Amino acid sequence: MKKIGIVGGIAWLSTVDYYSGICRRSEQRHLALKRPGVPATPEMSIESLDLNKVFSYIGTDGDEASWAQFDDYHRTALQRLEASGAEFAALASNTPHHRLASIARGIGIPIVSIFEAAAKEGARIGAREVLILGTGVTMGSAVFRTEFAKYGITAAGPHDETARGATRALIAELQLGKAAGAADRLRKIAKNPTPQFQAQPAACLACTELPLAFPEQKMLASFEYGGVSYINTVAAHIDAICDFALDD
Repeated sequence: MKKIGIVGGIAWLSTVDYYSGICRRSEQRHLALKRPGVPATPEMSIESLDLNKVFSYIGTDGDEASWAQFDDYHRTALQRLEASGAEFAALASNTPHHRLASIARGIGIPIVSIFEAAAKEGARIGAREVLILGTGVTMGSAVFRTEFAKYGITAAGPHDETARGATRALIAELQLGKAAGAADRLRKIAKNPTPQFQAQPAACLACTELPLAFPEQKMLASFEYGGVSYINTVAAHIDAICDFALDD
């Protein structure tokens, strides 16, 4: 298996799920193939970033200079992973993927995109419309909408600022490990989507903390809860990382 490099810490709770999920999937594959001996797990290097710095470095779309610190902070972490011998990398967070084209400049190893993994999962389950729930950057990301559009899927963040604010507040609580009642709060947001949708859209958990609201489903790439279909960007990304690590 290829050595994996992960830019994590944004936030650390979901980075734990990345590490455990990759190892668990590797073990499951070993057992499914009935291979003898101790299950193989991929070699990994993790660069854990400071979440506070990441948010303080967020820029403003349309002002490239304002993103310089944000891009450089993530790019430097990727450079360290490349120097460690990682054969490819993954950013264990949705928000930096809004800037992936800039962040990846000069990086000599492939980067597995969480946006692409989520869009592919949406297409796999037959979603035609998707409500993007995440940080303010991710909910408004034209880059993410374009990725879904490649598969004929209409995607957008909540139209109502109250719903957007409720999503951001929930993320902040989940970052602190406060998950009580989070699943039902997400369901309430998802049940009142932006008016541009024709029917109940699938809800994309486009912040790596949001799947923590669903402890029994957090390792599933998609699932149903309370009458809403969810796309779990973390699990879909982990699946894509494992596939890339094993692809010859």
